[in-house]
Amino acid sequence: MKKLVLASGNAGKLREFGQLLARFDFEVLPQAVFNVPEAEEPHITFVENALAKARHAAQLTGLPALADDSGLCVTALGGAPGVYSAHYAGEPRSDQRNNARLLADLAGIADRRAHYVAVLVLLRSAADPQPLIAQGEWHGEIIDTPRGAGGFGYDPCFLIPDAGMTAAELPHEEKNRRSHRGQALARLIEHLRIGM
Repeated sequence: MKKLVLASGNAGKLREFGQLLARFDFEVLPQAVFNVPEAEEPHITFVENALAKARHAAQLTGLPALADDSGLCVTALGGAPGVYSAHYAGEPRSDQRNNARLLADLAGIADRRAHYVAVLVLLRSAADPQPLIAQGEWHGEIIDTPRGAGGFGYDPCFLIPDAGMTAAELPHEEKNRRSHRGQALARLIEHLRIGM
């Protein structure tokens, strides 16, 4: 299998990417295996943060690197929490506190439209002049009562209306197919088929 370093320490992302890329003969290894510290994410866009993380991991490991930057964008909140989704309620990071803050910020607001965004960046090397970039979006709405035990992040509050379930209630295979990350990965795989 070809080794690919994932520029993340998030166990949920590692599981998702590992499952989705295994069939393409990629062994996805977390950057922690190589003692790579988390990269700074100083940018205000998903694509810039993903590129910074991939370059950081590729520089320190000498391997191709995959990074994503993803988050939840809520229409009524002007796109927040956006790139700050993981830190929305401050440090230390906590999915439960992030969800609580989101619901507090939406209290009394009728418009609950939201979408997840994922931007994936794959660098063949740290100096790759043509990174592979793919983006996906997953539209839904925010509900007040979290449901489901699967997923992570905002998944228990993110309702997919046509499924009648939250992202945390969907079976893993269906979530992988529908999700913002799954969509972005499908687009990335099209790039990979052309040549890596």
